Amino acid sequence: MSSTEDIRLVSQVILLNDKKAFDNLVRKYQSPIRRFFLNLTMGDAPLSDDLAQETFIKAYLNINSFKGLSGFSTWLYRIAYNVYYDSARAQKHYEDIEESVIDRKYYAENDFSPDKMDIQKALKILRKEEQTAVLLFYMEDKTHKEIARIMDCPLGTAKTYILKGKEKLSVYFKQAGYEN
Repeated sequence: MSSTEDIRLVSQVILLNDKKAFDNLVRKYQSPIRRFFLNLTMGDAPLSDDLAQETFIKAYLNINSFKGLSGFSTWLYRIAYNVYYDSARAQKHYEDIEESVIDRKYYAENDFSPDKMDIQKALKILRKEEQTAVLLFYMEDKTHKEIARIMDCPLGTAKTYILKGKEKLSVYFKQAGYEN
């Protein structure tokens, strides 16, 4: 499905209240959005599913605000980004739990290989903005321009987040014994 097809489906949803058209958009983007959340939540599948569902609900309820100035996927990832950060802010109230307890929980409940666990640990050293930009760039194949739109920041700032994140990850992996 191309971006032209996305625009056609969005138009059908807005003008005809075509729920099947929106279902087609959900089918196209549910896996990438869920993967984005899985990476941001360090593999918490139930939370990722909840956040993805909330993203699509918000997208459906606010689809009239889509102006087509960027691609539908950029608009949808912007909603996902906001949903994640709203959730993260709400969770700050529960941060009294020791981090080691949380780490043990994630290690025990998630089916990650040791390499994936290293990547998850490495991502934790990044600032949230760097983490998001790196994930969007390397995992979701978004351009710098799309990332700037999703994160609502200047293009140069998005590039800096990616560069700084990449530098920090490089140092982390070198210290962890990985070559290049």
